Amino acid sequence: MAGLAFAVIAGLPLIAATSITAANAADNGVPSRALIILTSPSLQTQGMAMVLGNAMQAGGTPVNVLLCDKAGDLALANMQSPPLKPKNATPEQLMAKLIDGGASVSVCALYLPNSDHAKTDLRTGIDVATPPEMAALMTQAGSRVFSF
Repeated sequence: MAGLAFAVIAGLPLIAATSITAANAADNGVPSRALIILTSPSLQTQGMAMVLGNAMQAGGTPVNVLLCDKAGDLALANMQSPPLKPKNATPEQLMAKLIDGGASVSVCALYLPNSDHAKTDLRTGIDVATPPEMAALMTQAGSRVFSF
């Protein structure tokens, strides 16, 4: 019995160290999930948000993108922005790369009802977000929210 007690007590530092390591990872800027909220109508801001999303995804961070207000237009199948230098890629192309890599992209729940567009106008792979879903992502432990 004493051996069992010693084994349990000896294992406590390992359990505590594992918990601290996980907490430190989140505290040290290593999110377990990134949520990018994009509202800017600026082409360069939209492009940079997608570039950063792709960089986070390449680093192993799962990415969700929420497109609101004028940025919601990126979700429209007929939207085509001019390409941005230096890669000559549009925000839509960069967003498609995110989706191909496993990112979830949605328009705000308010976007379609306050526009002349319907869900059928959205690009393939883009959904309509719900407030409870987005609130859960925003408050999930280890989630980082980035707003552009």
